[in-house]
Amino acid sequence: MPLQTVAPHRLYRQIAEQLRQLMVSGEFAPGSRLPAERDLALQLGVSRPSVREALIALEVEGMIEVRTGSGIYVQQTVHSSARKGMALGTDLGADLDADTPANWGPLEVMSARILVEAEVAALAAAHAQKSHIKAIQTSLKQMQREAARDEVPREGDEAFHQAIALACGNSVLLDTVQRYWQARHGPLFERLGDYFERPESWQAAIEEHQAVVRAIEAHDPSAARKAMQKHLKQAHKRYSASWRRAPAR
Repeated sequence: MPLQTVAPHRLYRQIAEQLRQLMVSGEFAPGSRLPAERDLALQLGVSRPSVREALIALEVEGMIEVRTGSGIYVQQTVHSSARKGMALGTDLGADLDADTPANWGPLEVMSARILVEAEVAALAAAHAQKSHIKAIQTSLKQMQREAARDEVPREGDEAFHQAIALACGNSVLLDTVQRYWQARHGPLFERLGDYFERPESWQAAIEEHQAVVRAIEAHDPSAARKAMQKHLKQAHKRYSASWRRAPAR
């Protein structure tokens, strides 16, 4: 038997597959309520964020429904939803090459961004030229205009972080940040955004961005690193808190 290519599976996919199989087999019957997130994490021996990402994936597939103030329930159409899950690439039996940024776990991406983009901001503060700073300022103004129109300022936000990555002077880091944004356009991030994106959360993000801009304008790498770390840690907390508020615990 010839050797087969070994591909790693993301933890949230493995959790989602276990839960999916239990639903399809009837262990979790249609209409029944799933155990609470903390109980699932304990039984599976994994972190709550990993369980949360798996539940988001199952919600995107239509296998579960999150009812505010009540809990997480198995949908009636679990069999057809399971087939949809195969198409989305979240099923372990799906094409193993489908492990693209669009299928990265949202909270895992946010954790990586805290580490990487803080250093990107520090490099940008050290190397940014006038044209780079102008592009960063312009993207922040775009965010402010979008928010003022009661729009989700995603385009300005993406432009802001990519402008900083461009200013850092490292093409590998620029490509890395761009891949984070490919993930941001994936179905799991989009669903989580439905819980997260509120005017108050975006206003907080804009104020955090302003601190990053001031540090880069001052060519202060230490301040830029700290400002970006603070922003992304707060964003991570907002994403996590918004999901926790959705289902009853």
